[in-house]
Amino acid sequence: MDADQVTEEKKIQPLQFEAALFSQHLLEERRLSPNTHRNYLQAIEAFGLWLSRDEPNDFQAESINPTHARGYLIEIQQTLARTTIRNHFSGLRTFFKFLLSRQLIQTNPFQNLTLPKLDKKLPLFLTEKQALALIAQTDSTVQDSPANSFLQRRDQMIILLLYGGGLRVSELVGLNYGAVGFQDATVRVRGKGGKERICPIGQSALNAITAFRDMHAKDGSFASPVVINRGGGRLSVRSVQSMLKKRLHSAALPGDLTPHKLRHSFATHLLDQGADLRAVQELLGHSSLSSTQVYTHVSVARLKQTHEKAHPRA
Repeated sequence: MDADQVTEEKKIQPLQFEAALFSQHLLEERRLSPNTHRNYLQAIEAFGLWLSRDEPNDFQAESINPTHARGYLIEIQQTLARTTIRNHFSGLRTFFKFLLSRQLIQTNPFQNLTLPKLDKKLPLFLTEKQALALIAQTDSTVQDSPANSFLQRRDQMIILLLYGGGLRVSELVGLNYGAVGFQDATVRVRGKGGKERICPIGQSALNAITAFRDMHAKDGSFASPVVINRGGGRLSVRSVQSMLKKRLHSAALPGDLTPHKLRHSFATHLLDQGADLRAVQELLGHSSLSSTQVYTHVSVARLKQTHEKAHPRA
């Protein structure tokens, strides 16, 4: 590649060298999830392409200033949702904070940028009756073939772990038998930021794990995955999402509910039954109480609906 080609490559993808350093930092030092790592790098790439369009001359990261940041924010508000924008700029702010810590720039142009406020939306969740209906949908005693038995027992185990333990779907598919507490009905999971926590899952979920292992697991050793496909390999997140949609349809429940909504249901139902907010925070693995408090709003909203329907002076 000659000098002109190198220059052209820099014009197309500014910040490429700095992004490579940042990527290594995220993987080796921060140990962020693959999704967060990918999203941060995509945000940098998108910003770099925007810079290359509006800044025809090649320049270094230290040349980027708050004017660039504000201009980029103004423009992308026309095409991206507010949630996406905030995630996007979280990645960019973290990226430039990293460059600042490495003394590659003097100031962070994204540090004091005011982002558009999010519309407050209550999380979707299943009612307790709907959750029981979903579980019952996998509770059939008809076993007309080994394949049906495999799917019925596996899917029931998945739903019980998501709803009974409040697991994230990534935590579910990453679960190995060595992390299951068969004596006390708990599982040890590694959540966001690599943080480990112990999740009670209840006897029903533990029984489902044991039954599935005894009947269908090809390998029940410590390092073997709990949730598998027919070939014995670890099930993917996408496969869990697809399975849940089919089960929701069969149970005549809303098809737009995702595996994460079972986690929402888990938290909401605990609070509805009087669970302590701090305890729910620990169970969910939230680092901040504010992340858990959204479920109190759900419970209050339901109380208001009940009051409006039932009280004569509402």
